[in-house]
Amino acid sequence: MPSLTSRQLFRHATLIGSGGTTLPPDIEAGAARRLGALALLVALVTGLIGTLAQVTGRPSFLGAQIRLAVTVADVVLSLALFGAIASGRLAARRALAVGVVYEVAHGFLAAVGFHAITQAPDGVVRGWTAAAVWALVYPLIVPSTPARVWLGTLATAATDPLALWVVLAAGHAAWPKAPDLALLFFPTALVCILTPLGARIIYGLAVEVKQAREMGSYRLVEKLGEGGMGEVWRAEHRMLARGAAIKLIRPAALGGGDGGRAAEMIKRFEREAQATAALRSPHTIAVYDYGIADDGTFHYVMELLEGFSLQTLVDAFGPVPPERAVFLLRQACHSLAEAHASGLVHRDIKPANMFLCRLGLDVDFVKVLDFGLVKLQGPLARGRDALTVEGSFSGTPGFMPPEIALGAEPIDGRADIYALGCVGYWLLTGQRVFEGGNAMQMVIDHVRTRPVPPSQRARQEIPEALERLILGCLEKEPSARPSSAVELSEQLQALDLERQWTAERAREWWRAHPPTSVPEASLPSLELESSAEVTRSELVQNRSPQG
Repeated sequence: MPSLTSRQLFRHATLIGSGGTTLPPDIEAGAARRLGALALLVALVTGLIGTLAQVTGRPSFLGAQIRLAVTVADVVLSLALFGAIASGRLAARRALAVGVVYEVAHGFLAAVGFHAITQAPDGVVRGWTAAAVWALVYPLIVPSTPARVWLGTLATAATDPLALWVVLAAGHAAWPKAPDLALLFFPTALVCILTPLGARIIYGLAVEVKQAREMGSYRLVEKLGEGGMGEVWRAEHRMLARGAAIKLIRPAALGGGDGGRAAEMIKRFEREAQATAALRSPHTIAVYDYGIADDGTFHYVMELLEGFSLQTLVDAFGPVPPERAVFLLRQACHSLAEAHASGLVHRDIKPANMFLCRLGLDVDFVKVLDFGLVKLQGPLARGRDALTVEGSFSGTPGFMPPEIALGAEPIDGRADIYALGCVGYWLLTGQRVFEGGNAMQMVIDHVRTRPVPPSQRARQEIPEALERLILGCLEKEPSARPSSAVELSEQLQALDLERQWTAERAREWWRAHPPTSVPEASLPSLELESSAEVTRSELVQNRSPQG
């Protein structure tokens, strides 16, 4: 964990001393959920203890009926609060305000029950009073602002002697001697000192967590996923009404303890993020910002999309008609053509990295994701910036071009053409080109096995010309594939299909299949799984294609 600078320590002390009036909204919401859970737990425990006391005939200074009434009142109060929070009738901030009243009310009822037992014949005081324990535990489970904790703790502590007075007055008994009272209420007085101090620290940490979750002008709101390299979050701009997706790359993924390698990785990421941000194709996901946090976490900010990845599209709704597959692939070609002209090779084209979304009035709009953390080519790739690992490769086995698996250099845009052919195969058949039993077998198949024509695996008729084009993209030798994304797009456009995928057909499909119809499909599924490594020596010896 990085050490705090003097400026950070001063800021932390200022936050703690200021008292504060609110918690960050997400922490506030979490505190409200914990309050509901605590109220349910209190109801269950209080009901169980009260039932056991009634069944066993445990003596009470106030009598069994009054003890039962106190227990019932406590259980009803706790269940009412739980129900209000669980049903959503109480917003988080209002729930925490009501929670202070609940803290005091339960403290009083618990104290009445406690003192009724201790004042009964043969009653013995054991340890802290119920009110003291409750006043100490409540702020730790349900954090709040220092001012609110002060109020709740002092009021709850005051119920301890008040409850004793009520019990004694109802039973017409005299107060215990001063030494006994001092021993009885010393823990309660101690809680009044310790709890607010602890609450100040917790509040300061909560505010620091909020600040730590701010990346530049963006605030992290909700984690969308995580993997071997880092996390993806939904974020909000602090000044503009614009949502975003932020990918965080952990320091460990930037080289771990190797400072030199981490510096090279950061330099590479910065250069590639800049290059990606310069891309203007509407079919490339927009990169808004990037940077490095104080703890070394690299992040970059992208537009937030509404729709489905092509992976989800086929998994949820099945293969798409040939004319729609052509429509989608041509949009991907538009993105890749500009990227290749700018010296970027994606190297990880796959259905999960291609997003189908609604964009303004447009539907069936393809966005290619995850540029910027891939590979540069041409004059942009210099020295060790490519960070190739000797003897191994990285990528997604089901969509891996043979030349990447074999470590051929240089890698150019035709590698993405191969992967795009795999995506087309997936769209038409709902199956990967090679369905090996494990990652190694799939990679080997990409290097040496001829693919089965998609028409033999699809449940729909595939035009012969489209099948030839898909198989042309899947040629083992890059020179045998379409030479560029532009050429591939032109060949797709030239296909003479019986039907066309029109704007009206697209709108009809989206009306029937809104993103909300598929769980977790309203945000881009940004993949963060660490890539598996396979030694190239196992592939080179099996390079010859097999029928």
